[in-house]
Amino acid sequence: MNEHEKINYVEFPAKDLEATKAFFTTAFGWSFVDYGPEYTAFQNGGMDGGFFKSDLNTSTEIGGALIVFYSKDLKQTQTKIEKAGGSIIKPIFSFPGGRRFHFGDPNGNEYAVWSDVSA
Repeated sequence: MNEHEKINYVEFPAKDLEATKAFFTTAFGWSFVDYGPEYTAFQNGGMDGGFFKSDLNTSTEIGGALIVFYSKDLKQTQTKIEKAGGSIIKPIFSFPGGRRFHFGDPNGNEYAVWSDVSA
């Protein structure tokens, strides 16, 4: 449902669209629809969005926004990400409100996963 003046869609850069689709399908069960050779849209990610062909990437080091996933089991989610080909940028750490880790997708884009569950 589209809500007036609410964030509706997000787009990320991707050097390799095929590797991106494989990673997010394996790690998180996302589905994709291609719109030409330089763009793919995703669904089932909590918010719809897409990846556009680019040699750039986004990370907090360069001032990029950080997209944060929620998990009921951080270690299980971390294992899924690693098995799918993602890299761990910051291992699990505590912060006020819970614990989290940061990971990179095959393009080097940075994301985080957090949990309010202490285990």
